[in-house]
Amino acid sequence: MKCLSCLQNNVLALDVYVQPRASKNRVAGMHGSAVKICVTAPPVEYKANEAVIDLIADLLGVPKSSIAIKSGKQGRSKKLLISNLSLREAQEILSRTFCKTRPGVL
Repeated sequence: MKCLSCLQNNVLALDVYVQPRASKNRVAGMHGSAVKICVTAPPVEYKANEAVIDLIADLLGVPKSSIAIKSGKQGRSKKLLISNLSLREAQEILSRTFCKTRPGVL
């Protein structure tokens, strides 16, 4: 997966593309080489960023404190840093998620 990489100290980097003000919070698939995340929160006062962190933490089964936005805090394209999760576990979770959103894609 091009959207996910392992950095030093076992920290993962995940590229996401965010669609704020969506009808529901969900992983919508891929947007180029990034995971497309839809959140109902508006992009004001970092509410959409908080919703992205909540959704990714819930999806990956890690605490919200394990996720930080490294870049793109004010844009749709973001790079998230994730700790307390192995690359293999993250890849498996994302693969299962994509199979649910678009069966037959992977």
